Amino acid sequence: MSNLFSKIYPPSFRVNHQKLHQNSSTISCCSNNDEQYYSSTQHNGWVLNTFPEKNLVPHQHGIVKPPRPKRIILVRHGESEGNVDESVYTRVADPKVGLTEKGVIEAEECGRKMREMIEKNDDDDDWKVYFYVSPYKRGIETLRNLAKSFERSRIAGVREEPRLREQDFGNFQDREQMKIEKAVRARYGRFFYRFPNGESAADVYDRITGFRETLRSDIDIGRFQPPGQQSPNMNLVIVSHGLTLRVFLMRWYKWTVEQFEGLHNMTNGGMIVMERGYGGRPAQILGTSTHRDLEEWEESPSGFVSVDI
Repeated sequence: MSNLFSKIYPPSFRVNHQKLHQNSSTISCCSNNDEQYYSSTQHNGWVLNTFPEKNLVPHQHGIVKPPRPKRIILVRHGESEGNVDESVYTRVADPKVGLTEKGVIEAEECGRKMREMIEKNDDDDDWKVYFYVSPYKRGIETLRNLAKSFERSRIAGVREEPRLREQDFGNFQDREQMKIEKAVRARYGRFFYRFPNGESAADVYDRITGFRETLRSDIDIGRFQPPGQQSPNMNLVIVSHGLTLRVFLMRWYKWTVEQFEGLHNMTNGGMIVMERGYGGRPAQILGTSTHRDLEEWEESPSGFVSVDI
């Protein structure tokens, strides 16, 4: 865990947990005044604090639920070495493939666009971001460079989430065999075809379903901010991979397999924004929201999607 966060943040930061406090060199869950709300455990020398359901704030009219996040922002990692040259996978394990110089620039630019979008659309200045990130190297490096646009006081937390990893394509050591397998997948169907020793998109769907339930639970119990400090202007950012993000949207919107197979990855460093709705209607429609529009991701990587969270 220490290696993970030392990659995301500069060496001058030492990470104890999720919440970054202004004027502090550590990341911790809460201040001393908030300790009564949390339980703690030790794991490999790190303090892991939890936000259990019992921390919901009591009210004279019953339990007050935490505010829903204002938006969910999906980010595809920047250009990786594997995007440029697939032969990299014959030498480097998929989880260890990093970004190119162009990919670093794309991640930084994504961070700047994200901040501009948030500031433009949020009237209040109490907004924050909370990151879920794939543990793959290119995901971590994307987050590290994206996060340069946000001071520590704006970052509510960071969580490495293995279920957000890329589809497992099996062993890439034989490049020619992989070309054959991808050709077979094109004929068989991109959703159900399982690579030898790897996963199908349907397998990814199963683990993303589990992650979605975790995400919904996190939202329901207000895991992102301490009780009494919870703002409705929270932005959840999911940094992941092309197919994984398509499957996430498929699961969230309940798209069919046929609809999924008509989609393409958004470009490297692109983002899709899911905006919170009010009364069943979008609070603000930012860009596109139809399935047909999503088929144009490659042409419009910064398109927005509205959703009633």
